[in-house]
Amino acid sequence: MENLNFIDPLLHGITPQNKPINLSVKQMVCAGVGALIVSAVLKKTGHTKASAVVGSIALPILASACYKKYAQVTKEKSDAKSSSGIEYNH
Repeated sequence: MENLNFIDPLLHGITPQNKPINLSVKQMVCAGVGALIVSAVLKKTGHTKASAVVGSIALPILASACYKKYAQVTKEKSDAKSSSGIEYNH
């Protein structure tokens, strides 16, 4: 019989190592603005369908960047307000 290890690597204990992509807010904003610029250039050159596809990607990227920044700010505020539970009376 043939060696069929390539069929299902999970059966042989090989697990995929997927690491989550951790983009900064600045990188996400640059990607969103870049998508808008590319969309505008494509529209100027007459590629309207490609322009619509690329342009539709820009808004979700920019919204994700805004949400990530908002989450960072609110986390910093909540960390600043929280205490260790020990209050000192002076």
